[in-house]
Amino acid sequence: MLIYDIQNLVKVYPGQSQPVNDRITLQIHQGELFGILGDNGAGKSTLVRQMVNLLPSSSGTIAFLGKSITTIPKIVQMNVGYMPQESGAVKNLTIAESLYFTAHLRGMSRREAGEERDRLLHQWKMTEWRHQPAARLSGGQLRLLRLAVAMAGSPPVLILDEPTNDLDPQRRKLVWDNLRQLNREQGTTIILITHDAIEAEKAIQRVGILRAGKLVAIGRPSDLKQQVDRMLRLELFFEPDRPPILPPNLVCDRHAPGHWRIFLEWDQVEQTLNGLDLKQVDDFRLYSATLEDLYLHYATQP
Repeated sequence: MLIYDIQNLVKVYPGQSQPVNDRITLQIHQGELFGILGDNGAGKSTLVRQMVNLLPSSSGTIAFLGKSITTIPKIVQMNVGYMPQESGAVKNLTIAESLYFTAHLRGMSRREAGEERDRLLHQWKMTEWRHQPAARLSGGQLRLLRLAVAMAGSPPVLILDEPTNDLDPQRRKLVWDNLRQLNREQGTTIILITHDAIEAEKAIQRVGILRAGKLVAIGRPSDLKQQVDRMLRLELFFEPDRPPILPPNLVCDRHAPGHWRIFLEWDQVEQTLNGLDLKQVDDFRLYSATLEDLYLHYATQP
């Protein structure tokens, strides 16, 4: 069953000539764990805000469960748990109050909402802060609260904008473990924006890649990776003021000062490594294709 059917979606903000989203068409099915990748400014957050009816589209259509979201706003609100990157809605409540009232507003009785609150506090390891005002939480704690609020009342669809930002490795693992479990055991449809392609590759079933407002690739990571499967990623580490000299035909991603990433065909590897002046390089590493490489491949295409 189709959860979302998006056709030729366009969003142009007032005063701007370039669309933030440009003729995006995609479908998301029930029970999918779907990832959206893209650089800052690619249109990811705009897209999901359109999907939850918080932002009108300039043209195109979004259907939720077969009906236009503009005609069924309450159905979207009751069935989609949305986690934005920033939200002031819970800052005047304690953690426990935020979870209780969200569950109650989504149709649970007072008793059920109380049980849901306690379940989520335990699941997200927040029991000891339950009476803490949300306004006093750290960035990582607040992100976990936003995740828990999105899940309160067990909506069948979750849309999560950068759920692992600001989290330490232990909490990131908790997020991915909980999302995989929710998708596997309850069949929850999960749509998430993430910059962390390496972590996302372990969980997502399909991915859409946005670049400059356009959907440039969509499919299963294993299928899409076949397009870069004959490529390897060479990472070079060096003193920022002494960059190595490379052959002019190589595509180089200057990831950070002193850190370059180069994508090579198999038959380029030996010649490239033999041509490196190791006195100019502190370290080098060679990797096979990953979802991150797939993302970089599409994100840097002209």
